[in-house]
Amino acid sequence: MNRFLALFMLSAFAVIPALAADSHQYYEVRSYVLGEKGDASAIDGYLETAYLPALKRHGVGPVGVFANASNDETGSPRIIVVVPHDSADGIASLESKVQADAQFQTDAKTYLDRGPGKSPFARISSELLVAMDCMPQLVVPDGSLANDDRVYELRIYESPNERLGHLKVEMFNSGEVPIFLDCKITPIFIGQAIIGPQTPSLTYLTMYPSEAARIEAWKAFQVHPDWQTLKVVPKYQGTVTRIDKFVLVPKPYSEM
Repeated sequence: MNRFLALFMLSAFAVIPALAADSHQYYEVRSYVLGEKGDASAIDGYLETAYLPALKRHGVGPVGVFANASNDETGSPRIIVVVPHDSADGIASLESKVQADAQFQTDAKTYLDRGPGKSPFARISSELLVAMDCMPQLVVPDGSLANDDRVYELRIYESPNERLGHLKVEMFNSGEVPIFLDCKITPIFIGQAIIGPQTPSLTYLTMYPSEAARIEAWKAFQVHPDWQTLKVVPKYQGTVTRIDKFVLVPKPYSEM
């Protein structure tokens, strides 16, 4: 994220002060889209040995790093990084802190020295989210990192316009999370996009102890009586026109 983008984001925050109180976190969801010639091992090396340690030195974390599961059906291989921020000011200042970090520059040298035609990814696509009232802080369940069978879903719900996008946020805030929990769908974060390629939209990450548990959890959700009631509320009809669903597994060095 460059300084101009950071300044732009701060100006965006200034005109939408109602979106988040101080207790609401912000999240960058960054996708290293690999394309046909991507080098996932180079990106892993950079993230594990340079970028995540630098973020930790500057008080940022936990940082999640994920890859497509073998049964992911998006057809878009990528490495997804989730970076939480406690404030808008923290977003604006982080990049300059990392770039001024001498240890980071040493650790990242091999990755950063790659020239034209040697990029390990096709592109980086990022969105910036503000945590929603239903879940103002990111939560990594105690003991979850010890389970090597855990899987995740990252979902993006895109709305046809801003009014309907805010209604979808309202729908989540008014009752979807308790249904999630009742069906053993464990949310890690839920956020509304401030900036991103698919706005207006919201994005959330959920966790499951296994792939079988993920399948059973969503079966339970679909027939849950509270969901059956909520989904037919007239004002919530047509709030989502596209759903992107990534089934993910954590990288060994992921902090989520």
